[in-house]
Amino acid sequence: MRTDTPQSIQLADYQAPDYLVDEMHLDFALVPDATRVKARIAVRRNGDHERPLKFNGERVKLLGVAIDGVALTSGQYETDEEWLTIAAPPAAFTLETEVEIDPEGNRALEGLYTSAGRFCTQCEAEGFRKITYFPDRPDVLARFTVRIEGDKAAYPHLLSNGNLVESGDLPRGRHFAVWNDPFPKPCYLFALVAGVLDVLADDFVTMSGRKVDLRIYVDTGMAERALYAMDSLKRAMKWDEDTFGREYDLDLFMIVAVRDFNFGAMENKGLNIFNSSLLLADAATATDLDYERIEGVVAHEYFHNWTGDRITCRDWFQLCLKEGLTVFRDQSFSADMRGEAVQRIKEVKQLRARQFSEDAGPLAHPVRPNSYIKIDNFYTATIYEKGAEVIRMLKTMIGAETFRAGMDLYFERWDGQATTMEAFIQCFAETSGRDLSAFFAWYEQAGTPRVTLEATYDAAAKALDLSFEQTTAPTPGQPDKRALPIPIAFGLIDEDGRPLRDTEVIVLDAPSRRVRVENVARAPVVSALRGFSAPVNLTSDAPAKDAYVLLAADPDLFNRWEAGQGLARGLILARAAGRPDEVGEERYAEALERALKDQSADPAFKALLLALPSEPDLAVIATPADPAAIHAARAALRVRMAAHLEAELLDLHARLQEPEPFSPDADQAGRRALRNAALELMAARSTPLSRERARAHYDGAGNMTDAMGGLVALMELGGEAFEAALADFYVRWKHEPLVIDKWFALQGRDPAEGALGRVLGLTAHPAFEAKNPNRLRALVATFANFNQDRFHDPSGAGYRFLADQVLATDGFNPNIAARLMEPLGQWARYKPELGALMRAELERIRNSPGLSKNVVELASKALA
Repeated sequence: MRTDTPQSIQLADYQAPDYLVDEMHLDFALVPDATRVKARIAVRRNGDHERPLKFNGERVKLLGVAIDGVALTSGQYETDEEWLTIAAPPAAFTLETEVEIDPEGNRALEGLYTSAGRFCTQCEAEGFRKITYFPDRPDVLARFTVRIEGDKAAYPHLLSNGNLVESGDLPRGRHFAVWNDPFPKPCYLFALVAGVLDVLADDFVTMSGRKVDLRIYVDTGMAERALYAMDSLKRAMKWDEDTFGREYDLDLFMIVAVRDFNFGAMENKGLNIFNSSLLLADAATATDLDYERIEGVVAHEYFHNWTGDRITCRDWFQLCLKEGLTVFRDQSFSADMRGEAVQRIKEVKQLRARQFSEDAGPLAHPVRPNSYIKIDNFYTATIYEKGAEVIRMLKTMIGAETFRAGMDLYFERWDGQATTMEAFIQCFAETSGRDLSAFFAWYEQAGTPRVTLEATYDAAAKALDLSFEQTTAPTPGQPDKRALPIPIAFGLIDEDGRPLRDTEVIVLDAPSRRVRVENVARAPVVSALRGFSAPVNLTSDAPAKDAYVLLAADPDLFNRWEAGQGLARGLILARAAGRPDEVGEERYAEALERALKDQSADPAFKALLLALPSEPDLAVIATPADPAAIHAARAALRVRMAAHLEAELLDLHARLQEPEPFSPDADQAGRRALRNAALELMAARSTPLSRERARAHYDGAGNMTDAMGGLVALMELGGEAFEAALADFYVRWKHEPLVIDKWFALQGRDPAEGALGRVLGLTAHPAFEAKNPNRLRALVATFANFNQDRFHDPSGAGYRFLADQVLATDGFNPNIAARLMEPLGQWARYKPELGALMRAELERIRNSPGLSKNVVELASKALA
């Protein structure tokens, strides 16, 4: 039974399942509000015990239960809101159940639900228990055979995991399909889709010569928009063969796009289900960022076939085993597709914005948590992005060749099983011959380490002394921190930018370490943490002039960008604290001008140089954060940059127009990114010329990237031109849900004084769908996460708005409600008067009746 206080689940309490399942036969009779699910399950006792059988089951209506064909009476089993319990089952038997569920009424979008007249599933993490009774845990792996029956006109496509083994027509206009998945899998990887769909078909020949049929199912009339996703899939399949030796194992691979989906996508074996925003694209409706995300997410879900499906996690505490590892793999793929340096900068920007913020607040947790109430709440940046960074560090420390050998051993040893992080790391310990026990602390310890660097040059000895120290601040439940092994890649250049020392790696594996670098011909500039070799905050005693040398000439492009970001952070925070450095601001603008004139630099890289650190990033650094002061200081630096760079920005904007047909490739995308960045910076100053350029940019846009670039610039400028463009955009695209999501999101970022009023008004707009996660995130989450100045209004109105949205959403979709609440959890980071208002809204949420476990857990942790 449920209790008033949700009980946490502890890693230390893990026990192997009492009963295992070898075969699972499911029979679905699809009816939108009354689907019947029959299950025939081959069960066997795991070990010598007499404990009862307990299968998970929630929101299911039990119609019958039998063992070995004999129906059980009410006294032979018990059910409650969460379990089916059979007190004394045989050692091995066939369990048969029949249940009824209501997919149409399922607005939580977990288990089996309907979306736009189609049936769809989402079973990770604990959705399968809302379909039928089963041990809903990842360490119970079974072979699934699934029969689906439905109305042929309403549901012409009946899809599930594996291979189609039988299909046919039935009386009364119905039909059926039978699917068999030959690979054992946990139930969270089960998938079912049924409905009217268009299909894009292709094929791929594997490295062993097998032909794999590829199918992408989309809304009617949308097949052409799946072409880029199909191209991305085929490139990902080839890349995984070349890079990791992993060949696809079934004869068919399918992807389905759905609009109502809590997540980005799901890696169900052989039948990936995608949020349509991450699958459908053409030049008219999708931006370059959309194309980039589609490429990365298609690859991510495909790579899960081996790192997540063939080998899965023993329990949900090991979630990073599949997610962190697969993010590392998709990032490596994207670096090969789009350029290593630019891709790395984008990854670190996201890491700092999401994960460093998480580590700095009350929701900080290790990459492998020790406890949870709802595992849904741990699909976090720490699990995904920091998990990927930990694997990147492992590869840096042991070398690429040894890392590949460790991956090969992992695939060989654990194929077809559910395993742990310890087993994963042990593979690399064996192939490297190294003791990696200290490295494992990265999985067990929360927080972002701070590394300090002091450099002293000994001119007489021609030697450089580097002194490193590391500290990690206390996090909830972990007041004392261990020293971590931190790989620090560094190089040396002189004051004229000439290389003195190529990149080397040292490992800081103690609280402090001193390193002497011999044979340094002249006083160097230290380029430390090249390529962001570890997820840490680095501070140095180097003078500001060194940063300008790095910005101008560091051969490591990541550190060239990082030098610029560091200078900008210092200038903005100094002005926000009332100590403006106008000379420094002008020098910074001059350095950017030189960088923009560098003909050898990639346009995509220049676009990143022009983007100042975001307000949320700056709020993580400032203690306590004053959002209004940060916003004003950042805006002032943008005005200075725009004034100094006016001629260069105008030239870039005129020169980078694309005369050729649209292509989403990295080269064209980079040029568009720089042209739009130039326009956005021009819009920091409201001049007749900037207004004219912004309006002409929007009016002349031949693709969605440029249309959104024009709208963003017009939003910065405000006024009638912006309102007219908004109205025009809506009329033009009101029948395209994914485009209208962009329209809502843009207004969520509006920096104007009436932003909250605009957002409140939009919640009553006919196109606003609160029960659609994409639409809700586009408006509400964008406002709370990215419109810092207006969300943190001193009246607290922004906080009240968000709390109201959380409480309303929790009534039908607890998963999304918990995600929406996260900005309030950072209350301790802000100046006291704001923090008190944020905390009050968290208390209002926590004290509301009937809350889900998801929201209770996050609210309680945020207030602890």
